[in-house]
Amino acid sequence: MKWYHGGLHRAFRERLDPKPEFLMYYVYILANEDKTKHYIGYTKNLKRRLKEHKNGKSLWSKRLTNPILYYYEAYPNKQLAFERERKLKQRGSSKTGLLKRIRLK
Repeated sequence: MKWYHGGLHRAFRERLDPKPEFLMYYVYILANEDKTKHYIGYTKNLKRRLKEHKNGKSLWSKRLTNPILYYYEAYPNKQLAFERERKLKQRGSSKTGLLKRIRLK
């Protein structure tokens, strides 16, 4: 067993305490109450991120009085969530279609 600065070697630590198998990443859409402004983002902890938006710890949410979660999608890894967020942030049919479907446009 090898010891390093933080205690046990990483490989040994993972055997004792494996990473959660079902770690998900989320792409989400927030909007203000009258649905005139919206925000698209991604995170691995949706509850924590929503609290940050509601407490004004995000630059975007400081402009809104009460951001509301209107939509989210779950992805098995960060790369897929990041790609979906980028696709939705671009002006195009993916974004327009989704916003119409959830009635934000």
